[in-house]
Amino acid sequence: MKIIKLNAIDSTNTYLKKLSKEVTLEDEVVVHAKNQLAGRGQRASTWRSNPGESLTFSVFKRVDKLPAENQFLLVMLTALAVKDVLNDIKVPNVTIKWPNDILSRSKKLCGVLTENTLQKTVITSCISGIGLNVNETTFENLPAATSIRLAIEKKVDMEEVFLAVVESVLKRLRGISVFDFQKIKQEYEASLFRKNKVSTFERPSGLRFNGVITGIMDTGALLIEHENGTTEQFQMKEIKLLY
Repeated sequence: MKIIKLNAIDSTNTYLKKLSKEVTLEDEVVVHAKNQLAGRGQRASTWRSNPGESLTFSVFKRVDKLPAENQFLLVMLTALAVKDVLNDIKVPNVTIKWPNDILSRSKKLCGVLTENTLQKTVITSCISGIGLNVNETTFENLPAATSIRLAIEKKVDMEEVFLAVVESVLKRLRGISVFDFQKIKQEYEASLFRKNKVSTFERPSGLRFNGVITGIMDTGALLIEHENGTTEQFQMKEIKLLY
């Protein structure tokens, strides 16, 4: 494993993607930014971080010809790897808000952005970008955000958390060729925020409805059961969970 530490860059994911085009990256390269100026999240959103209080880094891992239709496996493994570490340090009520936000007591603690390199029908490498709130105590205009420090009521060592998450992510990804997809899917589904609870959702049109998250498709699409008993599947940009 090689760790590259930088002071200030726009995005660790973007940096790694650019680097991989310029040189042949060795396996397991981690880029850690002390200050990420333009972090990216899902839905073209941004990830705001506080230098010295939060972690922003990306992990590059080569993949042994994973079928392209199993791309969501990489999302699940990365999210579960972060959850493993948070459970180890006793962060309470850790869940995964589909597809890849990590929550504690219903508040956002971590965001993950997984981007893959494909050659025809297989994945050859992935970059797992992680933004993790560690020692923040205040979040201006972000009432739904929290940090490890707020969750466990004590300050934690940033470097220890960083190394623990990196090792956890790599451990999960190293075993990708022998993992049982369905078992990982079941573990992910068991961790889903608001699973089997009546929740309110919003379509891109603004139309809201009540439904129950029942699980996911193998592709990662979210399954929601409507009040009339029918089940509908949604891709990432097709639904928003309101709670």
